[in-house]
Amino acid sequence: MSGVSAPTVVILAAGQGTRMRSRVPKVLHEICGRPIVEWVVTAARDSGAGRVVVVGGPDRALAGHLPDGVELAVQAEARGTGDAVLAAAEHIDSATTVVVISGDVPLITAQAISELAGAHAAEGAAATMATMVLADPTGYGRVIRAPDGGVERVVETKSPGDATEHELSICEVNAGVYAFQGGALIDALGRVGSDNAQGEYYLPDALVVLREAGESIAAHTIEDPTLMLGINDRADLATVRAVAQQRIHLAHMRAGVTIVDPASTVIDVGVQIAPDATIEPSSFLHGDTSVAAGARIGPLSSLTDVTVEAEASVVQSHLVSCRVGARASVGPFSYLRPDAVLGEGAKAGTFVEIKNSNIGADAKIPHLSYIGDADVGEASNLGAGTITANYDGARKHRTTIGRRVRGGVDTSLVAPVTVGDDAYTAAGSVITEDVPPGALGVARARQENREGYAQRRQAGGGGGPEEGRQGGRGEGSQGGRGEGHRAGREAE
Repeated sequence: MSGVSAPTVVILAAGQGTRMRSRVPKVLHEICGRPIVEWVVTAARDSGAGRVVVVGGPDRALAGHLPDGVELAVQAEARGTGDAVLAAAEHIDSATTVVVISGDVPLITAQAISELAGAHAAEGAAATMATMVLADPTGYGRVIRAPDGGVERVVETKSPGDATEHELSICEVNAGVYAFQGGALIDALGRVGSDNAQGEYYLPDALVVLREAGESIAAHTIEDPTLMLGINDRADLATVRAVAQQRIHLAHMRAGVTIVDPASTVIDVGVQIAPDATIEPSSFLHGDTSVAAGARIGPLSSLTDVTVEAEASVVQSHLVSCRVGARASVGPFSYLRPDAVLGEGAKAGTFVEIKNSNIGADAKIPHLSYIGDADVGEASNLGAGTITANYDGARKHRTTIGRRVRGGVDTSLVAPVTVGDDAYTAAGSVITEDVPPGALGVARARQENREGYAQRRQAGGGGGPEEGRQGGRGEGSQGGRGEGHRAGREAE
């Protein structure tokens, strides 16, 4: 706020929000990954506010939900907006400009707050209120102008009898944002009465008190009414979310991001996307997610708290709290769970699930595999159906797979176990012992074919369960037949 001392911003958030029909306080409902009240707090801070005070209810439901440095004042009883501001009196310096904002208008911007404070300083008025001109002003307090063009008073319209027919025909409305000289505000609120249908102390009535005392009340018109869209129920929440999401999309696209179909794309406010990244349709980016230049997300992908590095791709997959390295590829139909890390150029292919594992550079887990609590070395290739058996019923154990390992299809690795560099595992093996570097690990029964088994079974003359059990004898270590081809077979 160039040339203007940093104001105190008071945010009124003590309302019950009964029309939300929710156990969650209204201002804690989220819009694009951020609670409603935090949108207002962020705008206040970005405007250059020296102090931000949020007024909450006696249940202190907002405690622990506000950013560091934001002060919480408590309105002991729901007695109107004027009483709510008085609850913050101890946080208000009499010589400081005070901007008062409702906590349920998340679309307000730092620029709008700054411009109001600037207009207030330029006018030299005791108070300046933001107004809007609406085609349909239903539900808003009407602004009554004085002959000199200043604000005479605001007529509330919450209940029948609050306003006359003439007053209801006025289209200029109170936007619900005010700037006051701190001392004048507290003094005026002390003289505000509750002679209205609700029996409450209305903040706009402080304007009347000030004007009757000979002070000037200025008006500052906000040209964009969407800045002051308030939230009373879930329908309003959806309306405001759509506007907020559109703003987020526009900001990214104008910064060089391709969003192929904004209508089907959800991006939270805290998500960071670099220029030349592409977001395909039906993709959802939440939380502390970042997408680097040249990366491609989607279609049909969901990322929450994920880091995607340059030129990586994520196709039709679900990722949570993980990292995808540069040029790595994920999907389709992959599930990367917390603490999964794909190195540069690594691959997690079709129907692959990875959890708490480090996948080295250029390593590949192409399809139909579960890798949990494991370290996979660079350039290794694990065949289809690879499973790390990491849980013994009581504790998790880790699997270590070296560099350039070639795993056969349907290999189970029973942790804790280590497969050395350049080793192989035979298809269908259950590896329970360490495999030395360069070795072939074979752990399966030798196949034995019983001729005539089907005929004997049909004739009832044998080939029953006992014979089937006997057909599996033979240690896996004896399975040397075809070691160079079948035993070490892998899938790409």
